[in-house]
Amino acid sequence: MTIDRADIERLVLVVFGLLVPIALGSSLTIFNDGDVRWHIAAGQWMLDHRSVPYEDPFSFTFAGQPWMAFEWGSQLIYGAAHRVAGFGGVAAVVTAALVALHLVIVGQARRWVGPLGIAVTVILLNLILIPMTLARPHLLGWVMLAVWLSLLLKARDDGRTPPLAAAALMILWANLHASFAIGLVIAAVFALDACLEARWRWPAVRGWLVFGIAAALAAMVNPNGIHNFLYPIEVAQLKTLTLIVEWRPSNWGRTPYFFVALGIAALLMAWRGVRLRPVMAGLLALLLLLAFHQMRHQAVLAIIAAMLLPRAMGRGTRPALFAEPQQRRLVAVGLASALTGLLLFRILTPLEPAENGANPKSAIAALPDDLRSSPGLNGYDFGGPLILAGIKPYIDGRSDMYGDAFFADYQHILNGNRLAFDRAARRYDLKWTMLAPRYSGLIGRLDSDPAWERIYADKVAVIHRRR
Repeated sequence: MTIDRADIERLVLVVFGLLVPIALGSSLTIFNDGDVRWHIAAGQWMLDHRSVPYEDPFSFTFAGQPWMAFEWGSQLIYGAAHRVAGFGGVAAVVTAALVALHLVIVGQARRWVGPLGIAVTVILLNLILIPMTLARPHLLGWVMLAVWLSLLLKARDDGRTPPLAAAALMILWANLHASFAIGLVIAAVFALDACLEARWRWPAVRGWLVFGIAAALAAMVNPNGIHNFLYPIEVAQLKTLTLIVEWRPSNWGRTPYFFVALGIAALLMAWRGVRLRPVMAGLLALLLLLAFHQMRHQAVLAIIAAMLLPRAMGRGTRPALFAEPQQRRLVAVGLASALTGLLLFRILTPLEPAENGANPKSAIAALPDDLRSSPGLNGYDFGGPLILAGIKPYIDGRSDMYGDAFFADYQHILNGNRLAFDRAARRYDLKWTMLAPRYSGLIGRLDSDPAWERIYADKVAVIHRRR
């Protein structure tokens, strides 16, 4: 039995388009972030109230204060999945999203490079994405970014503007994640590239202008209107963002694999040569600067580079692997059937996230019943798990709502500032604390304070209650 090149390509498509994302979506690491749980809780709140919240329904410190669920669509999806099948349902959503993302990228790469090029593209992509592969709204935003970019690339390859119907994709994206704003910027970059190539002839300018206006108007179709556009700007202006890991600059100590992937990509570009139009090269350069500035932009750079660089290093388009319409239909049905079966297995198989700082389940279970409805001071990562458990936290991952002043004061408390803690304890009548052991200064003060007693401790959390 001989194996021809087409068989190898099909195997590569199965491995890197299906098996790799399925393995990533089944990993318990997708739950290793406290925000995962408040996003689920927000979706379930919407299911229960049949409404999008405009006031904070979760914390006791900001209860009733204005809060807009800008990512309500993703939260609704995660909340419904969790209600139907627990964390297995959430993992099924993540798996489906990762499969969609990989199939789009593999499909794009396959047009320009062979099996080895596809493998390298997916491996480098995931070196960057894996640390950020979490069951949060941004993951669904990744899928929208890949689909959006594939539509723009198809239009450019065909020498036309994208169909107006494609602009409707912004309706979905704007209700899933705030990264839709990046999609509009990318569309503007593609428009500039097309207009330069057309020497600013009016038909090309008009076509892209109409498409851009349509996309911007489509993004306005959301419960928050124009505020959806202002939200990313408002968040970017918070002075305390650097206290949150994902908003910090990239460096070797925090994200070594990002720099490994960059180094390998640079070597490959030097070896193969790159044929990128200046505007597209400028887009990648801008995204690289943003990724250095803030870790959270690494994923956007990785996805866009994975879709632009294979074509820039390829030697021309490759023949279709499935040329006949009947073959394409059979492949589509096969993929859909396989994915459906795997997702059903994921949904029906119980899944329990590991106990860690993002899931202090033993500590939450140990919190006495008489304290659960009382105000307490919690560690930042514990906010989401407390919300999902029905306990109102002092703070959680919604830094945009809490603002700079509150967040800065909270950091003073965690750093052991006794005056800041006493002030908060009096203002909110705090009855308990649940803190990670790393906050040894504050924990030590509470241990030595006769007004407080330690009632629980494990490797994840320490609980004190006021006597």
